[in-house]
Amino acid sequence: MFEIHPVKKVSVVIPVYNEQESLPELIRRTTTACESLGKEYEILLIDDGSSDNSAHMLVEASQAENSHIVSILLNRNYGQHSAIMAGFSHVTGDLIITLDADLQNPPEEIPRLVAKADEGYDVVGTVRQNRQDSWFRKT
Repeated sequence: MFEIHPVKKVSVVIPVYNEQESLPELIRRTTTACESLGKEYEILLIDDGSSDNSAHMLVEASQAENSHIVSILLNRNYGQHSAIMAGFSHVTGDLIITLDADLQNPPEEIPRLVAKADEGYDVVGTVRQNRQDSWFRKT
């Protein structure tokens, strides 16, 4: 038999590449979702060598008063997988959630994922029903 331990701290890992337009909403929605958990949390935003203002925006967000944001800046574009792995190497939570910065994965699902993990599941996933991909991406 195994013992179920509730999640104490949630780490949300989000790779970012040229997302300056969506960052304010991403940060707001992810923070709101995490605050609703009633648990400790951190939001790790990894800039993957963006050529827009994303890196600067991440640093500003991480330096804001009472911020739960950790900004990690990569010196060039290594790709989404490498950015996620860079985030994994800095997490301090006992549950890790990954999201895309383009908001295709709604941050509002975070409480549901954490609730399932609190039931004792080691891995929890989701399936998107209404993807906003182009026709080319869907084929």
